[in-house]
Order: sequence, then structure tokens, then C-alpha cells
Amino acid sequence: MKKVLALVLAIAMLLCMTAIGESKPYISVVSKGFQHQFWQAVYQGSLKAAEDYGVEINFDGPASETEIDAQVEMLKAEMAKNPVALALAALSTDAVMTELQECIEKKIPVIGFDSGVPNAPEGSIYATASTNNQNAAALAAIEFEKLDGFVDMLFAANPENPVVIAVLSQDATSESVTSRTTGFVNKMKEIAEVYNTVSVEGHEKWAAPVEGAAIKIFVQISATTETADLVNATNAILALNGLKAVFISNEGAVNGFLAATADGSELGEGGQYADLIVAGFDAGATQKNAVRNGWFVGSVTQDPFQIGYKAVELAYKAYIGEAVADVDTGAQWYTAENIDNPDIALLVYD
Repeated sequence: MKKVLALVLAIAMLLCMTAIGESKPYISVVSKGFQHQFWQAVYQGSLKAAEDYGVEINFDGPASETEIDAQVEMLKAEMAKNPVALALAALSTDAVMTELQECIEKKIPVIGFDSGVPNAPEGSIYATASTNNQNAAALAAIEFEKLDGFVDMLFAANPENPVVIAVLSQDATSESVTSRTTGFVNKMKEIAEVYNTVSVEGHEKWAAPVEGAAIKIFVQISATTETADLVNATNAILALNGLKAVFISNEGAVNGFLAATADGSELGEGGQYADLIVAGFDAGATQKNAVRNGWFVGSVTQDPFQIGYKAVELAYKAYIGEAVADVDTGAQWYTAENIDNPDIALLVYD
């Protein structure tokens, strides 16, 4: 009997030691949401990073990005599990100050992702994985330059027959939207100046007027984010003499632009604006439809898969003591030709 008992105890100890040896570091990932396709893509990226780095994660977020209290409760529940690191996209930094202070005291590294944790207590956020919106919007200008005839058009422009390239944005205050506006304007100006003289007009925030310029970059900001005002802003752009191309900096502005062009049909063959070069930013059903139909030459999308992947990667590296820094998670250019490719389809959410 004693021998049997000793054998049982030995097996139990072995199993316990094996379980300990196989336990994985636990990292909590708390997002702004969960059900939207954007967050599902973030989730898939975080799972891939967990697999690659041999960690266990729990990814959670409220049903809606307005549910601040629900996110706080999720964060509290995760803190109770004593994670080795935490990735957080905060709906409200003020609402999670207690938890962030606890992370500082317990030396739990916190990685911000997506919009991160703005104005967090010093020392609480080790790094942030997010889209560099200026770089992302610059991608549209780069793709414009590649279009057949675009460079020739810039080169042939003159003050009497200027080429106008417009930017439509829904506001001049949102960090992401203003960064996208800046990114496109700066890159388009850099490209165009190789071929001709350039003036930036339309809004004082970006204005760099040049008298007698052959190329004009015109920035149009909607009075509000309401569809009616975005339609009015679009109509103001469409009335510009010499208008050849338009970049639209976010999904809301895209929807306003499409509403002003008969749901985009006026951009199609035989339409009033069939020759207009248009590109957007983000995704959504109406924008994806415009790309599929060729009404837009393409659009820029963030890379939510990489947002999730880099968030977990940075969290793991911070946990093991590696120095970490903010990471640009990149962006992708999608067109009618590649929108259904598996690597792109994951990123163009409704």
C-alpha cells in the first residue's frame, strides 16, 4: 500500500512539474471593441503573435466603443489575473487611471495599441503600436504618381490651365484626420514640385500659397461631420476649375462624397465625373463598393492585423526586459484588383 501511495505521489509531482514547465506567460489584451470586423482583425493578429512568442493571451473588449464602464470592468478582471504584461486601447484614459497606477506599482508593462492611451501617467505606457496616419495617407499620393498619365498631367500644367488636386476631410481637429490630411498634402507637394510649381490653398492650417502656380493642392474641410455638410464640402470641391484628383481622408468623408455623386455612380463610365481620379481612406461597405466598381482608383486601409500582432509582440518583449519603442503598424493600398486577396480582405472591414 505504501509503495502504491508513493508511486501515486511521484506521478502527481511529475505532472505538477510538467504543468509548471509548460505554463506560458499570460498577457492581457483589452481593446476598444470586439464585434466589429476591425477588432476581429486585431484579434487575429494578436493570436498569431501569441503563437509565435509562446504566450497565452486573453483578448476582450466591449460590444460598443461607447461602453467605457464595461471596458473598465474588463480591465479590472484582467488585472486580477496578474498578467505579466498588458496591451490596452483605452476608451477613456481618465477612467483607467487607477489601473494604470497599479501597473506602475506592480511593474507590469503596458503597451498601447490603435489609438493607445493618450495622456497616461508617466512611466505607465512602455510603447504604442498604431498607424502612423501621415505615412499612411502619403501612400495615396505615391499611388497617384504611379497612375498612367498622372506625371504628364503635372508636367503639362500651367498657371492659365492649372491642375487642382483636392483633399476632403471632415474636420481639422481630430488627430488621425488632420495627420492624414498633412501626410497627403506634404507628400503630394513633394511629388508635384519635381514637375512644376505648387501652391497649397483652401485652409489656413495647411496653406502655403504660391502666386501663379501651375499645380494647386486644395484642402476642403467640412463645417461639421454631418452628411449634409460633407455633401456641401464635396460640391465646393467639384466646382473647382481644373479639378483632376481628390483624396478623401476618412470613411465619414467618403460617405459624404459618394452621397454628393449619386452614391458614386457619377464617377463611373459616362458619369459627370468619370475622368476624376479619386482615392479614399478606411473601408466600409460604400467605400469598398466604390473601389470594386472602379469609381475610386484605390483606397488606403490601416492594418489591424499588424496592430494586434505588434501589440502582443511589444508586450512580450517588454515583459522579458527588452527595450521597446513606438511602432508604426503600416497601411495597405487596395484596389479593385487586390481587394479580394486574402491578405487584403482581412483588412477591409465593413
